[in-house]
Amino acid sequence: MSETQSKPLAPWLQRQLQALLQRQGHAWLLHGPSGLGQYELALALTHAWLCDAPTDLGACGVCRSCLSLDRHSHADLCVLMPEIQALSLGMPLDEKTQQELDDKKRKASKEIRVEAARQMVAFTQTTHLGRRGQVVLIHPADRMNHVTANTLLKTLEEPPGSTRFVLSTDAAHLLLPTIRSRCQSHALETPSTEEAQTWLMEQGVPVDEVQTLWRASGGRPSWVLDRFQQDGVTAALWSGWPRLIAKGLPGLLEKLSASEGLACLQKLCHDLMAVSVGAPPQFFRPEDLPKTPSATKAALWSKELKDLTRHVEHPFNASLQMQAWTVRARLAMRPD
Repeated sequence: MSETQSKPLAPWLQRQLQALLQRQGHAWLLHGPSGLGQYELALALTHAWLCDAPTDLGACGVCRSCLSLDRHSHADLCVLMPEIQALSLGMPLDEKTQQELDDKKRKASKEIRVEAARQMVAFTQTTHLGRRGQVVLIHPADRMNHVTANTLLKTLEEPPGSTRFVLSTDAAHLLLPTIRSRCQSHALETPSTEEAQTWLMEQGVPVDEVQTLWRASGGRPSWVLDRFQQDGVTAALWSGWPRLIAKGLPGLLEKLSASEGLACLQKLCHDLMAVSVGAPPQFFRPEDLPKTPSATKAALWSKELKDLTRHVEHPFNASLQMQAWTVRARLAMRPD
């Protein structure tokens, strides 16, 4: 599988790409909080490694290798990714996997399957067709279970030929220590507020939306872009949501996936806890928040939300799940 690098990199990612291209190493782990562009940087690094005529800025974008990457047909690139994520990105699956999903023999995996890791090992043992060797891209690397990760280990430590690896994740702590130790580590840079907001406006986020959504993101530009473009989250919707959910109305939750909805509830809970002890809120303006519950009640809700993260991807009924979260939020936000 491969994926096109069709859009220019954000300026802070471009700086990091140029720095990485000046460094040596056969395996890199790109990590940091979600929304900073780990996958985009990993993809750009992959393209530069495989490009027939790379520059200091990265891939040329016009050579035969770059065009093959754009067509998802580069023979020297192997991507390990959960099937459900690959499908959401429009990336092709191997014929056997696609047939199983089409025949409804199973659902698309949310983890990187061990079968895919075994195919990757076989891939690295074949002769590369281009002049630049082979590349394995793994994202998100934390979606490898122990069996998958252990299948990768020996090849990662002693890759045959000129094979290179790039792993990206927003949860590096979930990786096996043996995986982390075999990679050179790169923590992603957080852009300045001015740089990120300027870039977001260039991507089509209106000037009157940017400041509120940037606060909502906690400083993560990809979050702003995804929520605005994909989910239709606006500044007004975000600012008005705390008072809506305090009345028992889901509001924002109706637009988001379960994992994103739960993350937003955690942000709201965080700000309520902060205000309850006299600290400023981080994700909302003070005037957006309803009357604050006690610190004890907010802390109890925070613990419950944390527990929910362990099961958020289970196939629950989405409507019933949202209703349950809304009811619990209303109770938690009720003033003492």
